[in-house]
Amino acid sequence: MACQTNNLPPVTTRAEQREETRERIVEAAVECFSERGFRGASTREIAGRAGTNQGLITYHFRSKDDLWKAAADRIVGQLEARIRERLVRLGGEDPRTRAREMIREFVRFNAGHPELFRFMVEQGKSDDIRMRWLVDTHLKRLYEAIPQLGLGAEGPLKPHAFYVLVGAGSVLFSVAPECRRLTGLDPSSQDAIETHADLVARLLVP
Repeated sequence: MACQTNNLPPVTTRAEQREETRERIVEAAVECFSERGFRGASTREIAGRAGTNQGLITYHFRSKDDLWKAAADRIVGQLEARIRERLVRLGGEDPRTRAREMIREFVRFNAGHPELFRFMVEQGKSDDIRMRWLVDTHLKRLYEAIPQLGLGAEGPLKPHAFYVLVGAGSVLFSVAPECRRLTGLDPSSQDAIETHADLVARLLVP
């Protein structure tokens, strides 16, 4: 009689286990750094959230700084991948439609990843080497894409357009507990997300 193997769990190699552990550590680091900043987040807490031990953090990352950079790469990379995917789907849409849809997608991303805005705010408060690395490695690229959204944001208006977009598309979800208490609105509901995405898109691209 032939052996039945269809219900056996897949075999995970050690390399795959190491990669899974690293992924959990980075995801936990994004959460901790976004909540507490670089100085306030501890590798012990990150390890606890990742369900592993501190020794494995030092195995995968040479320093806390390297782990912070990996967390920044992760959260910004997720945003950029989402935006690229949306751009492909928009294809031949007219510029106004494309701009509005890109803004809506930015809002939707922040609704699902409020840690992005928190991460940027925590680091943006300090004029240090990490802030400069974050700007030079990731934020300049996002900033330079602003004119492509058709916001009329050339010249001296460009910095204002960038921060208007970032704030309008993020704050509601980053302070969700406050919003619920103040307004009774649940920012995590699909209706609230889509209403906010449409409002921001139409405000910025009339």
